[in-house]
Formats: sequence, structure tokens, C-alpha cells
Amino acid sequence: MHTEQLRYLYVGVDLHKKQHTAVILNCWNEKLGEMTFDNAPAAFPFVLEAVNKRLQPGMTAVYGLEDTGGYGWAFGLYLVNQGQRVKSINPAFSSAKRKSYATVQKNDSWDAECVARELRDDMNHLPDFKPDEHYWVMRQLVMRRRGIAKSMSAVVRQLHVQLSYVYPSYRSYFSEVDGKTALAFWRAFPSPRQLEQVTASQLAKFLRKYSNNACSTKKAEQILCSVKADGLVAGDYVTEKELIIRSQVRQLRYFKKEIAEFDESLANMLTQINCQLDTITGVDVVTAAELTAEIGDVSRFSSADKLARYAGIAPIFAGSGGKGRYYKSKQGDRSLHNIFMSLAIRQLVVHRGTKTPRNPAFLEYFHRKMAEGKTKKQAFVCIMRRLVNIVYGILKHKTPYRLPERTDCG
Repeated sequence: MHTEQLRYLYVGVDLHKKQHTAVILNCWNEKLGEMTFDNAPAAFPFVLEAVNKRLQPGMTAVYGLEDTGGYGWAFGLYLVNQGQRVKSINPAFSSAKRKSYATVQKNDSWDAECVARELRDDMNHLPDFKPDEHYWVMRQLVMRRRGIAKSMSAVVRQLHVQLSYVYPSYRSYFSEVDGKTALAFWRAFPSPRQLEQVTASQLAKFLRKYSNNACSTKKAEQILCSVKADGLVAGDYVTEKELIIRSQVRQLRYFKKEIAEFDESLANMLTQINCQLDTITGVDVVTAAELTAEIGDVSRFSSADKLARYAGIAPIFAGSGGKGRYYKSKQGDRSLHNIFMSLAIRQLVVHRGTKTPRNPAFLEYFHRKMAEGKTKKQAFVCIMRRLVNIVYGILKHKTPYRLPERTDCG
């Protein structure tokens, strides 16, 4: 045990929507107290008072917050404003602590105690809790956008099912079933009976209106020929089937409008902090916002190594008897880890038409690691780790990404 550990009381807090649970430990992992309190500002001073009563002369309390759903933001903000030392506990770390015991149990009290134990064992390596409202709001926007996108995907799948009943060859009509032109078509002609009196020139005029003149008369003729070849397959209850399709079209248009508004808001928030992550190959505004929201204020990480460890990308060494090897970490923030994984895949893909790599430097780096004897999985983790360095540098120094020369990729 380090001498420094004797100076602290460790308060682990398991956070929930309505109530939080806090457990107080000393440096010997002895439980000194436990309390459950409402997630309301009026209850926060009593928690601070209860902890301060446990402090001996010369001791300091440090709080660990395991915040998985954003429920602890208000409590963390209160503690910071009161001059308390507060650390963010990655849920993967406290989960690993909980599973390290012979008997695995799961309840709020034990979860809070595991947070406190993780705080005691690894306090100096944990990031500080920084309740910056900008990043908190951005994270809420990202989470809400994900929810909308998930709902939209569900409606698209439902639309596929309905269209297969009335338009068996619908997949050949448009490249995207939920594109602007396609939605206008399904809205106006939800079943083949709506096309019975429509000529090719009339349909072509309709398609050109919604496709910015991209669709030609040939496309209209193709659709009408496909409908004629399929025959009348709608069967009974055609009016009800049309109602379902038009309802799905209205939903998709609404979701698309919502997503566009969220994308605009996220772009504005990225501009406010001069975030230039979207200069990286394969990173759009949404991905840049997701990365920024998950990482938060990058200054809470003293180095890219700390960020890599937080994201579960830094390898873990396991060995015995003078032998050992590095293994891929299964800890860390899995949401952030998955974002880096998706981003790494985008660096290695090639363009469909030309087959040229999107990021030649990274593709060369990947093959070089393979030539050094690494497996594909290990080389892929090297790509992710290199991306951590780039993201960390861009966020810290507010500089755009510059594609390196292939000879400089090392």
C-alpha cells in the first residue's frame, strides 16, 4: 500500500435515474458507511455532510462515479463546485472488479462498493470527472440521434415487407427504397392500381420533379414494364395496404427531417469547440460528434496512452516464468472502442469503382505490420491504436488531419 492511500476516504457511487447508492471505504477496504439518496440537488448536501463526518484530520474524500446513462451529471457537477475530487469510473473496470471475487453478486450496494474498490486501487490512473455541459449536451444529442436512426431502420424493414406484397420487383425501381424519389413514388403510387392510367411520360415528369431531373423516361418505362410483368398481385384489402405504406412513408420523412436537424445541431457544436475530426478519412459530422461526446474534454487524459487504455485499445501483457505475450484488452469503454473499430475499417477499404485505397498510408501500415509477423487481428488493433494518437492530437491541438506520405507511415 502506498502512503498516499492512507490520506483518502473512497466514496463509490452507483448511479441510477431516481436514486443513487454511495459506499464509503477506507484505505483497508473496510466499509465505513452506506447511503441511498435521491437524484435531486436537495439531497446532495446531506451526502457531502455524511462523508465529511467520516474524515479524520488530514484526510480527504475522493468520489468515484460510475455514470453509464448520464444520470450522475448533476451530482458530479455539485461535487466539483464544492471543491471535491471526483473521478470517472469506467463501468468495465468496476464490472471486472465485481467478477474478480469467488462469489459474484449484483446489487446497488455491492456495485457501489466495487466502484470504491476500483477507485482505491487505481485512483491516479482514472480520468477526472469534468462536468462540461457542452460535451454532456452533445452526448445527449448523439444518443437521441441513435434512437431516431434505430427507429427509422425498423420502419425501413417494415416498408420492405409491405412493398414485397404489392410490388414484387420493387428493388429494381430505385437504388434506395427510402430515398427522396422512392418515398415520393410510394406515397403517390402505394399499389399498382394507382399506375393503371399513368403513361410513361407522366411518370417520367413526376420522377424528374423529385430526383432533380436525374430520372429519365427510360426509368419510368422500366418501372411500368416491371409492374405489368408482375401483374396485379395486391389481392384483397388494397386500400388498407396502401394506408400502411403511406403511413410508413410519412414516418420515414419525419425521421429524416429530425436526423437532419440533429446533424445541423451537432455540426454547430463541433464548430464551437473548433473540432476538426471530420478532416480524418472516413469521419463525417456524426462520427466526429460520437467520438467527441464519448471522449469528452480531452484534457482529462494526460496522454494518448491514457485515452487508448480508456477505450480498451491498449494491449494487456500476460506472462509467467519469463515468457509472455500481449493480448487484446476486453476492458475499457466499449462504445468508444466500437467507434474506433468502425473508423479503422474505413481506413482499410477501397473505392468500389477504382479499387484504390481510401487511405493508402494506413493500408500500407497494415500490410507492414502483417509482414512483421502480426496476425490480421493484431495488425488491425495497431490501426486502431494509431487512430487514437491522431484523434488525441487533433482534439488537443485543434489542428486538421493531414494524410501522411506513404513513406512516412511508420
